[in-house]
Amino acid sequence: MMHVSLRQLRTFEAVARLRSFSRAAEELHVTQPTVSKQIRLLCDEIGLALLEQIGKKVFLTEAGEHLYATCGDWLETWGRFEQTIADMKGVKKGRLRIASVTTTKYFMPRLLGPFCAQYPGIDIALEVINRDRLLERLARNQDDIYVMGVPPDGMNIECEPFLENSLVVLAPSSHRLTTLGRTVRFAELAQEHFLVRERGSGTRLTMERLFEEHGVRPNIRMELGSNEAIKQAVAGGLGLAILSDSTIGEDHLNHQVCVLDVEGFPIRRSWYLVRSKEKRVSVVAATFLEFLKSHVNLLGHPAKEVQQAV
Repeated sequence: MMHVSLRQLRTFEAVARLRSFSRAAEELHVTQPTVSKQIRLLCDEIGLALLEQIGKKVFLTEAGEHLYATCGDWLETWGRFEQTIADMKGVKKGRLRIASVTTTKYFMPRLLGPFCAQYPGIDIALEVINRDRLLERLARNQDDIYVMGVPPDGMNIECEPFLENSLVVLAPSSHRLTTLGRTVRFAELAQEHFLVRERGSGTRLTMERLFEEHGVRPNIRMELGSNEAIKQAVAGGLGLAILSDSTIGEDHLNHQVCVLDVEGFPIRRSWYLVRSKEKRVSVVAATFLEFLKSHVNLLGHPAKEVQQAV
């Protein structure tokens, strides 16, 4: 197996991790036929099948499981070597891995676009996933930087607030509480039906803590898997929701939904940059962190201007 290439291993690792040829091709910025060719060459070199595709699902063979467990260490070691060389040269180039919770999709592209334009030599790998999957990646130390609203307790991490992340109460524009002409009391709010994200999401954790502090349980009507689905359900009159104000966008402008004036809201929180203390901050990661400090005003209020409440 002397002719196994680093490119083949990187391709295999991406397919094995994502369980998808198309998603691996997207992450690696190549075509799907290129991914298939690299996997075929790797299998030919090893002499055993590594992957099985049944319908649209990809499974690892026994040999594939062993290789996946091994090549992750190889690629991590090689990646550290590449970054060390780049650091020694002082060159702003390399690969930056970022994992962020799903709500950040409303602002992360507006940060990454200017960053990539300013540093074209830096390749960004961005994973936008739910909080539970992000914590799994954090525990495995898979990425350079993590972006979330509620950092976990009990992990060897560093957290730095960088952007305001206020929570507001969203209601249909025709809801009766919008016509009171005064601030809605929390006791009134607690009587309403709520639409919430899945268990483990940062927004839901904050909501549950808030209701617990008031000694009541939220009346949850429906659990939905995305902020977009929740907004549509609110607009359809199925209930109220507590969401980050960064998710409202055009729905608010089109008057399909509105932000209620509620006692204790908005809840002032921050978005956090989280990184493992076990991973050395590379030149590329440090460059991105410095970039955020100087460009975060493009998105709204920096975190230093808000009260921290996590």
